[in-house]
Amino acid sequence: METPEQIEAQPAEKSENIRRGIYILPNLITAGSLFAGFYSMVATLNGNYGSAAIWIFISAICDGLDGKVARMTNSTSQFGVEFDSLADLVAFGVTPGLMMYAWALKPFGRLGWLAAFLFVVCGALRLARFNVQVNTVESKRFVGLPIPAAASMVASTVLLFNHFGWPSSYKKLAILALIYLLAFLMVSSVKYYSFKDPELIKKQPFGFLVLAVVLLIIVAAEPAVMVFVIMLSYVLSGPIGQLLSWPRRRRLEKAIHKGHEELLHDHVVKSGDES
Repeated sequence: METPEQIEAQPAEKSENIRRGIYILPNLITAGSLFAGFYSMVATLNGNYGSAAIWIFISAICDGLDGKVARMTNSTSQFGVEFDSLADLVAFGVTPGLMMYAWALKPFGRLGWLAAFLFVVCGALRLARFNVQVNTVESKRFVGLPIPAAASMVASTVLLFNHFGWPSSYKKLAILALIYLLAFLMVSSVKYYSFKDPELIKKQPFGFLVLAVVLLIIVAAEPAVMVFVIMLSYVLSGPIGQLLSWPRRRRLEKAIHKGHEELLHDHVVKSGDES
């Protein structure tokens, strides 16, 4: 059992660790992600929704880099994890929620700002669940739609409308439905590919390189359209994969249940023989 002196010494020890120093590079990249998210809010308040959407993508790029830099330089820390989560909530929760409300959801009144708030709170819940489950869930899959992907889907929608010159009032019911869908997917148990598979950086067939080059050319030719298509494909990949794998998971559950029943039957028979 810990003594009162030991309990009092624990916070002091943690603060002492912080005073010793923190890793600059990954946390600086995280700060860059937070800056991009904040600047996106400034652009939203100024009515520059296209610029706001682009800064969300810049924030997503920084968010993808900070973790990789921390792992490559062996500079991961609990401080960095907490800072990254707070930055993600602002850049990919509050920022896109505010942008979508100002851009398209305001005419819906209460239903509109509730949709924006639902997006923010589901993003916060998604981040909290990820932090709790990070050591218990396989790294190749995310449980629920990642909040940067949800924010990028929102930003790509704005860029698509700007590309075609559509007003925000065009298909506004579809935009409202999209926000509710993204909020639901973030807190769902739907599995999404995380792109953290080590096999991705190993040798691949030559055809993969050709396919990647062709994809880059297509994206460069129509960036607004192709980014929207890519993000929409990723958002839908989770539910579609869940539906396609449902028969296999159902058969597996039946097999496990049948195995349990057989074990129970054997145990009952054995107990009867012994008596």
